[in-house]
Amino acid sequence: MEKGLKRGIEQGRGEGEAVFLMRLLRHKFGPLSPALEQRIRNAEPEALATWGERVLTAQTLDEVFS
Repeated sequence: MEKGLKRGIEQGRGEGEAVFLMRLLRHKFGPLSPALEQRIRNAEPEALATWGERVLTAQTLDEVFS
């Protein structure tokens, strides 16, 4: 039971990070393609963190995801 709860909390946190990243990207770069939104939703937490940091200095979406 405890492992399941922990897994659920981690999954919820990851979903929240993905939603927040998409919000930042839309604010800075405009609408996102459905394919990019899916890529973000399916990403590992480490990738979300890396992309989130890159948003701060990137001039294009390609710079965020390269």
